[in-house]
Amino acid sequence: MFKKIKNYIKRHKKKTILLVVLLIFYAFCLPKKLFTKPTSTVITSNNDELLGALIANDGQWRFPYNDAVPNKFKNCLIQFEDEYFYKHPGFNPISILKALKQNLQEGSVKRGGSTITQQVIRLSRNDKPRTYFEKFKELILATRLELRTSKEKILTYWSSNAPFGGNVVGLDAASWRYFNRKSSDLSWAESATLAVLPNAPNLIYPGKNQHKLLAKRNRLLKKLLLKNVIDSLTFELSILEELPQKPYALPQITPHLLQRINKEKKGEVVKTTIDKQLQNQTNTIVKNHYNLLSKNGIHNISVLVLDVKTRRVLSYIGNSPTSKKHQKDVDVIDKPRSTGSILKPFLYAAMLDSGDLLPNTIVADVPTNFGSYKPENFDKKYAGAISAKLALSKSLNVPTARMLQSFGLDKFHNYLQKLKLRGLKNNPDYYGLTLALGGAESNLWDLCKSYASLASTVNHFSENSSRYFKNEFTEPTFYADKEVDFGEKTSEKIVLDAASIYLTLESLKEVNRPNVNQNWEYFDSSKQIAWKTGTSFGFRDAWAIGATKDYVVGVWCGNADGEGRPGLVGVQAAAPILFDVFDKLPNSEWFEKPFDEMTEIEICRKSGYRATDICENKNVEFIQNAGLKTAPCPYHILVNIDSSENYQVNTSCEKLENIKQKSWFVLPPLMEYYFKKKNPFYKSLPKYRVDCLGDSKNAMKFIYPTENSTIFLPKDFKGKKNEVVFRVAHSNSEATLFWYVDNIYCGTTKRTHDFSMNLEIGTYNVSVTDNFGGVIAQKISVTE
Repeated sequence: MFKKIKNYIKRHKKKTILLVVLLIFYAFCLPKKLFTKPTSTVITSNNDELLGALIANDGQWRFPYNDAVPNKFKNCLIQFEDEYFYKHPGFNPISILKALKQNLQEGSVKRGGSTITQQVIRLSRNDKPRTYFEKFKELILATRLELRTSKEKILTYWSSNAPFGGNVVGLDAASWRYFNRKSSDLSWAESATLAVLPNAPNLIYPGKNQHKLLAKRNRLLKKLLLKNVIDSLTFELSILEELPQKPYALPQITPHLLQRINKEKKGEVVKTTIDKQLQNQTNTIVKNHYNLLSKNGIHNISVLVLDVKTRRVLSYIGNSPTSKKHQKDVDVIDKPRSTGSILKPFLYAAMLDSGDLLPNTIVADVPTNFGSYKPENFDKKYAGAISAKLALSKSLNVPTARMLQSFGLDKFHNYLQKLKLRGLKNNPDYYGLTLALGGAESNLWDLCKSYASLASTVNHFSENSSRYFKNEFTEPTFYADKEVDFGEKTSEKIVLDAASIYLTLESLKEVNRPNVNQNWEYFDSSKQIAWKTGTSFGFRDAWAIGATKDYVVGVWCGNADGEGRPGLVGVQAAAPILFDVFDKLPNSEWFEKPFDEMTEIEICRKSGYRATDICENKNVEFIQNAGLKTAPCPYHILVNIDSSENYQVNTSCEKLENIKQKSWFVLPPLMEYYFKKKNPFYKSLPKYRVDCLGDSKNAMKFIYPTENSTIFLPKDFKGKKNEVVFRVAHSNSEATLFWYVDNIYCGTTKRTHDFSMNLEIGTYNVSVTDNFGGVIAQKISVTE
């Protein structure tokens, strides 16, 4: 046999060469990629439900290639276009002969006789003119396609690229545009309608030539009945179905996420982690709140919901349904904004982690100056002394600034850098003590990521035999095919230890909710949520972020252009949205206490410090292990008093057997001054009885002005400069104070130590001496 072939080749060299050339041409005549036109970017939910799509670059609704064709549509297509599809090699000789005969009789091309395979080739060649030569090319290429791929794949090529009228290409796009559902959910009548459309898409499509379209559809349904593809009842019901009248708008449930994904995976179908039901509910919540907030000129809202355990994005709202004028297309989730107080929990947790603080340690809440910087609480009031835990839950600025100063700006900045907050681009000195009060910028994505990482750290520590994951502070994902890798287990903390985080979450759980009774936590229906709000300077940004064991919800409200508005406050604008979203989420159990990172010790009930022997009342509490490094209670002292407990005494004025020794809770003068106003049961340290000798241990401090202050002289309605009023707190209510300016005596005060002075513009040294010999001095600057 081989010899015969060899001899034939020798005798017919030219024919053989021609045959080889033709075979090579035939083998490579078909492009590796048939279709290269741009496609729409399409995103779906975690259950493969359509969330949104962007039109392709050529202006067509052309969904990316889909390798699945629904059975109903497949049957309709084959019965209408190519009944012998599974039997021919790419072309149907009988159909071609019938078409040729009819066309010769008519004198023009009236019938094509093309198979589905030939139609696929024509679609891939951009519908070139229907000449006989072009038909011959299609036939050759069709047979080559049949050899290269399966019949089922040919059907997917057709259904993904056939024209369905207007700018709709492909079955998937047509199904959504004409019936507002995915192709696998179409009825027999709907499948038949779409099967007949590509036969003449420019002539017959929904809203045009309805009678012709209806006739074609019903003829196809009749054929399906006769072929026993459908039964008579299905047929009768199908022909009663109405035709679509106009295209539907494609869903735009997560438009900003769609735009974000389009930058990375343009022209692809992307399955996301979004929970469609939750997304729709959150969209409704945002729309309702937008309608209220927009009346106050607040136009932009963004919301992010994360699953703590998987770090998957469950809901993503980049902006409210506002107008283009108010930048509705801006995705605020990843845009840097002023943080307000939203970073305060990180400072609190860092101080716990480093052993600088216990949850109930009292901190000073008094007027404070740091050079030219004077932090103020939101309500401009002072508690004198307040527990760090309560200062956090009340979001007080003055205690936070004082805590940051004592902790160290560089240390806190280093903690924040470990959280990978991308808006934190400058060195610590650039921010100063405003770093924890809104002087820095961050975005909703990074903040929610950090809160989720904190919650997850406690979860993992409890679930994995008191071990951490090295990649705990990882990026969340909205891609369904991406699993977050938490890395290897380790016994070493990553950023913050589990106990410090747990105690921080416990503190945040006690924040009172907006428009809710102070005792909300006692109602069984309430959810346990650790949450924090933030408001930026100038009322430009309102934040609310909450965490449970399972979920993190983050909300930002404001104006994308940075315009501030009255009422743009975290607790009023953002927090109600936060809790409305949490109401749509399942209840979560509270975090398990990380006992292996905690120690049970006695705590002084009044000061919150580690208890000493002289602390009157003690609580036994679990603290973080690092908390053992904190100082013992400095506010309890032993004092010698008389039997009435109204005076301090010593052996110079009282017999030893009559002296009673008692533990006394004593605050510094300035803290005491403000603390007494809100704590009527606080007892100041008794004064010494008049007949006693010795150190009276009296103390005093300026309330106003504070250190190195600049005073602006006020003027009355007539333009006359008013006096400057100075104020001093003294621990002894019976003390007499003597006032001096630049060592010149100015006057005396008793009991209430307010002193008015007429001062010109300049720098002065104000000093005060009490009748016990104590002296305080303050340097001030006066200006207009």
